[in-house]
Amino acid sequence: MNIVIVGAGEVGFSVARNLSQDGHDVVLIERDPDRAAKAENELDVMVVRGNGARPNILAKAGIVEGSSVELLIACSSKDEVNILACWIARKMGVKRVISRAVGMEFTDSDSWSRDLGIDVMVSPERSVAREVEGLLETQGAIHSTEIDDKAGVYAFRVEEDSPVSHLTLMDLRKRNPRLVTIVVYVQRGAEGFIPRATDILQPGDLCYSFCYLDQIQEIAQLYQSHRRKKLKHVIIVGAGKIGFQTSQLLLKRLKGIDIRLIDIDKEKCRKVATELPETMVLWGDGADEELLLQEGVATTGGFLAATGDDETNLMLAVLAKVLGARKSIAVIRRKSYIKLADHLPIDSIVNRNEALSSVIISAVRFPEHASTLMIFDQIGAETLQVTIPPDSPAIGVELKDLELPRGALVGLVRREGAKRDLFIPTGTFHFLAGDKAIIFSTQEVVDSTLEKLGAGTA
Repeated sequence: MNIVIVGAGEVGFSVARNLSQDGHDVVLIERDPDRAAKAENELDVMVVRGNGARPNILAKAGIVEGSSVELLIACSSKDEVNILACWIARKMGVKRVISRAVGMEFTDSDSWSRDLGIDVMVSPERSVAREVEGLLETQGAIHSTEIDDKAGVYAFRVEEDSPVSHLTLMDLRKRNPRLVTIVVYVQRGAEGFIPRATDILQPGDLCYSFCYLDQIQEIAQLYQSHRRKKLKHVIIVGAGKIGFQTSQLLLKRLKGIDIRLIDIDKEKCRKVATELPETMVLWGDGADEELLLQEGVATTGGFLAATGDDETNLMLAVLAKVLGARKSIAVIRRKSYIKLADHLPIDSIVNRNEALSSVIISAVRFPEHASTLMIFDQIGAETLQVTIPPDSPAIGVELKDLELPRGALVGLVRREGAKRDLFIPTGTFHFLAGDKAIIFSTQEVVDSTLEKLGAGTA
């Protein structure tokens, strides 16, 4: 696919790198000379210097009438540049356009994207808030993302005394027949693998699992049985967009939850207090130990550090954990800080820019699952979406009898028109023509897996 990307900041750079590695022909537009030079030196892409909202610059990137460009991704830090670039690309006949939205109002509903002719508008703050809300609500989860209102992807750490410790995945299913979950990837130390039914889960394993949302709390307790308490109290430091969005989501999902939102900016506190009347907004220093203790950090179910400074957020998350918070999360921008997660007493670190770039990449790779697979950019598995053709040898055959090669499994199936259109497949599931399946596979067995399904990538 011929793709043009506007903006070579951390988000645009990451998107360009990933899509180039996928085999797409990528042209990257950037007006900052240092960023442009970095992209030229480190990426296998063509770089055009200039303003991505100017028709002549877009023309240099190949966006002209009758061009072969199939997709434009505008992910600069300025909404006016992104929206104008998308509008010009549409006028020139580009089939699909994706825009980053810095202003929250552009993603309050889909009316803006629809009226502007933009296929997907994504907000970094909303992406992060959704992930954080899932992490807070599901206490045992280290990573999370919702697919839709039915299912999600969660990563759980196996504890020594958990019911799944030293248990095969086959036995896990037999002992919990009512719970529908499928482990699609296991991170064990520095190594990771796609498991099979006879693999034994060990303490310390990080298990990436598809789960139905109405069963998520029960599934979480299988991995970390001591985390049984319902989330009733949350402290958030930072009343910016992420803190605001997270509070709003929690209030919507968990009736009666007690949220304490702390910020050092007095005017910001006043504004947020009027917009979130159900949240207690406090003007103060989030690093003030006495204030945190007074507001219940020692017994809180969740603590989120979401100020505008990475180092402050990491320090605050550590402080909250030391003071007794059951779950502590820090939001960061620098990708290199993710590596600190295994060395600091913090439950989760969420990368703001990576969350956004992952949503954009997923929207390209999986158009019908724009937010489905962002979590899997963190692991080494090949992820494919395939459509089952009418002549597939897999049709009508139970999944357990398909004999997919070792290192491959089906994680999710979408079936249009069905009463339940989204399935987490168990062994007795069987495909119908037109089903769209998400396949996890090692690179070595991708071709043989597709052959078994009689399918090509969607």
